Amino acid sequence: MDKDAGSLNKKVEDFLQVFRKGEEFTQELLRENEKLRYRLAQHEEVSKFSGREGDFKLHTMEERLRFLEDENKNLLDRYRQVEEENKDFASRYIEVEAENNNLANLYVASYQLHSTLDFNESLKIILEIVMNLIGAEEFSIMMLDESTNELSIVAQEGMGPEAHENIKIGEGVIGDVVKNGEAFYREGDPTDLSGVDYSHPLVCIPLKIKEHVIGAIVIYKLLIQKTQFSNMDFELFSMLAGHAATALFSSKLYSQSERKLSTIQSFLDLLKEK
Repeated sequence: MDKDAGSLNKKVEDFLQVFRKGEEFTQELLRENEKLRYRLAQHEEVSKFSGREGDFKLHTMEERLRFLEDENKNLLDRYRQVEEENKDFASRYIEVEAENNNLANLYVASYQLHSTLDFNESLKIILEIVMNLIGAEEFSIMMLDESTNELSIVAQEGMGPEAHENIKIGEGVIGDVVKNGEAFYREGDPTDLSGVDYSHPLVCIPLKIKEHVIGAIVIYKLLIQKTQFSNMDFELFSMLAGHAATALFSSKLYSQSERKLSTIQSFLDLLKEK
């Protein structure tokens, strides 16, 4: 497992390195573009006023002073225009950089989810994604027991003991989400919490494999520095709905098959001894 983890970390680091190189190259292009735009503006203004100076044949000091003042004003106006254009380029670069970081985070998160067949490790990875990338403080991962049609908590963060009761399909907000397979987002300010109500979560995301719901990720409270959900958060919610479900379902099946194989091997060993 250590070797596999090292290989995964190297692949993730290689992927992120591509984004870092792209970011450095884009920053260098912006700096060069800014220099060229200022030089072009200066050249255009100097050329324009050089032509005017020859045409007007200025003779008096007063005319010369007015001409230089006019030239200086136009240069300043042109520089301000270039400065605004550069600010616009910088703003667009920040947006592109944010999107690249979002893509990198999504890639790393999905890669991690499918990097193990250990059920407990899969749960740990999902907890880290919800806590570190989404910024949730109190939340749980619930799995459906199809023999009883009840949801139970298999992993949680920051929740009190009163939240650990099982929930039947169709019961309350969480039960409806699992029954209908549609995500729930509570209306209003996500930071407006007079007290956590475990029957009325902030967000509830169904864990779905195609149309089959196997559980839910339920968020009750955000970290204090998290003031609102971003587009990145909704992308992560969408990814978790499918990828986390597949990871948990696969790892659970694998764990069950491993236990069965171990039981069969123990039985065969017992027969051999007899």
